[in-house]
Amino acid sequence: MAATYMTEEGYKKLKDDIYQLETIERPAISKQIAEARDKGDLSENAEYDAAKEAQGLLEAKIAQLKSILANARVINQDSIGTDNVQILNKVTILNKKTNQKMTYTLVAENEANLREGKIAVSTPIAQGLMGKKVGDIVEIKVPSGLLTLEILEISI
Repeated sequence: MAATYMTEEGYKKLKDDIYQLETIERPAISKQIAEARDKGDLSENAEYDAAKEAQGLLEAKIAQLKSILANARVINQDSIGTDNVQILNKVTILNKKTNQKMTYTLVAENEANLREGKIAVSTPIAQGLMGKKVGDIVEIKVPSGLLTLEILEISI
């Protein structure tokens, strides 16, 4: 698995999520399984089947998060420049067709949150912006067509 770059904040949140799943969610599901088992015949016990399935999904999620954590590389924000677009930069762009300004911060996949203006570096827009400089005009193919964007500002 390739390294996952993330902020100190994202790393801490990931560790907190794993802790929550292991110390609260896991015991709760184990309790549900035990309660369902106490109700008798397991061959026709839908509660037991549902709890076992939930347990499997939870364990898979824990394993996935631990894998991400094991491959995480925390980025030192002091080493991030603004000469060209890179991960953790805040980029203000202008859509040349609609004349609409947008500002996005490029983050790791697990930190992406469009409501907060954080887009994953793996998205077409972020990929199209990576390495570009202020004043560059880029054309990015997205599902809805072709976007023409001008980079107005790069900051941290």
